Amino acid sequence: MGRGKIQIRRIENATNRQVTFSKRRTGLLKKAHELGILCDAQLGLIIFSSTGKMFEYSNPPSGMQMIIDRYQKVSGTRVEEFNEEKIYCELTRMKNENDRLLASLRQLTGEDLSVLTMNDLHQLEQQLKMSVTKVRSRKISEHHAAAAVMEHKFMVPDPSMMEQITYDFYPPEEQVKNLLQLSPQFNHTFRLQPTQPNLQEANLQRHPLQLCF
Repeated sequence: MGRGKIQIRRIENATNRQVTFSKRRTGLLKKAHELGILCDAQLGLIIFSSTGKMFEYSNPPSGMQMIIDRYQKVSGTRVEEFNEEKIYCELTRMKNENDRLLASLRQLTGEDLSVLTMNDLHQLEQQLKMSVTKVRSRKISEHHAAAAVMEHKFMVPDPSMMEQITYDFYPPEEQVKNLLQLSPQFNHTFRLQPTQPNLQEANLQRHPLQLCF
């Protein structure tokens, strides 16, 4: 009884995927070896696993490098090789550029000016003047922005402050009632009467009035 047809898709289980990779890699290398012997073919096989491990096979007498060179010659492509001289030149260029930038930075701070010519000093002076102008312009803009914020702050009071001022000058009706309830209560009414109420009205002008309650 033959084996059932399986669906070709990525195996989700990591253990099963590794087992299948090992089995099929061995079978593929065996088929490549048989193809080279039976058909007198030159072939090279390179395999990278999911973990980055490399496996290769090339049938004798050809080696992998010989097969790659033949592939480049036939296809017209070139695989860039590791060139120590080219890397050294690139590192040298980057170092010189870094030294130039550091020297320019020191000159902007007033250091290492002895190596500059009169023309170089003039250009440096113009560059510094332009930088100072930009800094001052930025400073003035920041000052105006801060002044506008302060002016707006004084022109538009804080709502919470206005609420407190209104509360102080115009207290709620309930607060007024409470203040009146807390004030002293007088149970006697005041009236003015003569010290001698039986005297004639004409004599009231000669007698002082007494406040009675």
